[in-house]
Amino acid sequence: MKRFVRSTFMACAVALAVAAPATVAHAGSQESAGNEASVPACLTYSPGWRYTFVINDCSTPHRVKVLYGDGTDVPCQEVAPRNWFTFPGYGTEGNTVEGIVLCDHADGA
Repeated sequence: MKRFVRSTFMACAVALAVAAPATVAHAGSQESAGNEASVPACLTYSPGWRYTFVINDCSTPHRVKVLYGDGTDVPCQEVAPRNWFTFPGYGTEGNTVEGIVLCDHADGA
């Protein structure tokens, strides 16, 4: 019985260790390149290999996009207050999610 409990505990610990990094929400205090406005702290993102979620805990809507390490360009999307939007993830080819930036209302959607 002890062996079963110990192996079950180890399996759960390994599963949590693998899943935890993909579910951590990053604070929205990223410094953006160029002349783009800084992201308010109420905007956060959670990157994963398949999807990147941008969460808007602000009281106003914001137009945002995700920055990828390989330069992949995705369109800006409006995220309503107290809501979230799904962007593509970083994939399995070694790409990274570098952060999120605010978009101008003149930027394409």
